[in-house]
Amino acid sequence: MKNLHVLLFVFLLASGTMFSQTSIFVLEPSQSMSISGKGPGQDATVNEYADNDCIATVKNMGKNSFEVRIQNEGKVIQTIAIGQAETKEVRLLRGYELYLDSTLKAKASVNFKPVAY
Repeated sequence: MKNLHVLLFVFLLASGTMFSQTSIFVLEPSQSMSISGKGPGQDATVNEYADNDCIATVKNMGKNSFEVRIQNEGKVIQTIAIGQAETKEVRLLRGYELYLDSTLKAKASVNFKPVAY
């Protein structure tokens, strides 16, 4: 019976990570990358929560800082600096676009999750 509980726990833990897709990006010097919000074929990754408000978790995996830029209909809403080894959560309203901008080579991971109301 104890083994069944352990197996169930491991299965639930594994299935939770299967549904959460983390994408890793390498930015070259002076590069801007559309991460999500522009649409199929233009986004660097799929945001499965794009039709609703969501949270983007952005982690700096490199040695150089970079910026996260949030836009809506061509207007910059917010710019956030992400330093070395920093992780920040950014709330994206429906229709917002997420970009990564870097003046130096950088590496980032991005993951999306729904907003918990």
